[in-house]
Amino acid sequence: MIHVYIGPTLAPTEPALRTWQLRVRPPARHGDLDDPAIERGHTVVLIDGVYHQAPALRHKEILAAMSGGVRVIGAASIGALRAAELRGHGMLGSGRIYHAYVSGALTGDDEVAVGQAPDGDLDAQTWPLVNLRHILRAAERERILTGRTAALLLQALTEIPYQQRTEPAVRAVCRRIAGSELLLWMRAHRLRDPHWGDVKRADALGALALAQARAPLSVPLGGQLIPVSTGYTRAWANRRAIQEIGGRTLPTTARLAYQQIFDPEFPQVWGRWLEHLAGQDGAVPLGRRLAYLLDDHPDPAAPAAYLVFRPVPDLRDPATTAFLISRETAADRDAVARYAAANTAMRDQVRGFSPEAIADGVASRTLARLWRTGTDPIEDAAAARGFRNAADAVDHMKNFLAGFLADTAERIV
Repeated sequence: MIHVYIGPTLAPTEPALRTWQLRVRPPARHGDLDDPAIERGHTVVLIDGVYHQAPALRHKEILAAMSGGVRVIGAASIGALRAAELRGHGMLGSGRIYHAYVSGALTGDDEVAVGQAPDGDLDAQTWPLVNLRHILRAAERERILTGRTAALLLQALTEIPYQQRTEPAVRAVCRRIAGSELLLWMRAHRLRDPHWGDVKRADALGALALAQARAPLSVPLGGQLIPVSTGYTRAWANRRAIQEIGGRTLPTTARLAYQQIFDPEFPQVWGRWLEHLAGQDGAVPLGRRLAYLLDDHPDPAAPAAYLVFRPVPDLRDPATTAFLISRETAADRDAVARYAAANTAMRDQVRGFSPEAIADGVASRTLARLWRTGTDPIEDAAAARGFRNAADAVDHMKNFLAGFLADTAERIV
């Protein structure tokens, strides 16, 4: 299977996309390569992606996909940028734009960036500078422009922010610096070929051809693909971990967070989990690891293991999930679903409501009461429950707070 991420560069009606081999997706964004539909042996063709209106696809996400046996090809737009940056790590690049970034002829992200409508329309609202460069070089070769005029035009077009490089703006600059002859020449070429001058489109089609040719998985300069797994990559992937239970789909992160917050016995579960991890690679007891980190000097005031070791579990792993939510009950799952519904109801009833907007102090005081920390900060109690820090616990509590307070009020009544 070939997964193609496209937007402004290729229209959805492009004939090259009409094949059973391709799964066409919208412009890539952070988290998209965690899609369970992308399996070992598949190919990803990265052409378009978002990086202004939403978090962009990160390099480590691509590295993680490749370490899992996925071939990744980049071209034309953000795909060319990422391929040039990761060419030494196994990502394949294709096309003129990719090679221009590799050689240093192109350096700026705005060379390939285009503006898009905020309503989700994938058509380009502006001209990419890389296409304009190509057109100006062609005009110089055909003696429509002198080298000096072409350079002046390019400089003027470069100074326009990519979001404002609309067709009227480009025409106005061309008319002011080069007169009408250039515009008439461009129009004549476009009448003969609507895609004339579109280097991005040509590179995208080349990348599709490369993907369908089934070239072998690229090997990085070091000779082998190195699996990429960090706390950050696991946290990204965890956001997409879901399970269907009893006819409803629940995020695994929410189920775990509920246990961390509301199960009074969860610190013991987390302690056993840390011991379990310590025994995975060499069976070195957790206490011994802690002593080693503390220079092997016994100290009665030494911190607890959970204050030193704060791993991010991989919730895509069924065994990990089963271990950490082993005490979950049907009532717990009902509460997770009910609290999510409470947030939805609050959004409908209160204009501008979102869990993120809840004051940190409200969530922190609620946790302090639940965990019975008294006036002490909740930092240590949060670490004992597997949170990265108190702020992490507060962020998770905010997602439950509206429903929890509604439940509490009902019990009081």
